Amino acid sequence: MALKARPGRDEGEQAVVHRMALARKAPKEVVERCRMVELSWDGWLVPQIAGELRCSQKTVRRWLHRFNGLGLEGLEDLGGQGRKRRITEAERSRIVGLVKQTPPGRLEVQPSNEMWAADESGPSEWTLDTLVAAARDLGIEVSRSQVRRILLAEGVRWRRTRSWTRSKDPDFEGKGRGSSSSTPARPPARQWSAPTNSAR
Repeated sequence: MALKARPGRDEGEQAVVHRMALARKAPKEVVERCRMVELSWDGWLVPQIAGELRCSQKTVRRWLHRFNGLGLEGLEDLGGQGRKRRITEAERSRIVGLVKQTPPGRLEVQPSNEMWAADESGPSEWTLDTLVAAARDLGIEVSRSQVRRILLAEGVRWRRTRSWTRSKDPDFEGKGRGSSSSTPARPPARQWSAPTNSAR
């Protein structure tokens, strides 16, 4: 029976494989292994994949077997070959993917004009701390500094909105212009000039 990559466990796994197969900054070896899986999903056989990627059939079989058994983690370098990465490429992709998602606690206007959030107890904005918490909920043990380095390396930007620009109160209105015109303006300081010869 011809060896094939098993179907993705979910859309998330499929999306990560697709993203890594096209990644420019990821290690070349990981990109190639994700391409093996994608080509197998597209119906390519092991000899065809090996010819396309210019590698041995044994190499293709090894990584397809590892993906079938271990999933995305199986596409990382085999253990015992130098220092193991603390964060895998698959985990890096998941962390970057979090930033592109709407924070679960952010209120959004629904078609009925009502405000609704997926999880009102969740973060309304992505910050380094909330990203670390969300990553750990996914089973990724990562520190705040690691998340920062990953986002900087990937060129991902995010902005922390000032507290007064967002509110969970639907009647909240953002700050507009400054104080009202009824507030008296501060009188200009009196100008003093030195006496001139003409004043003598």
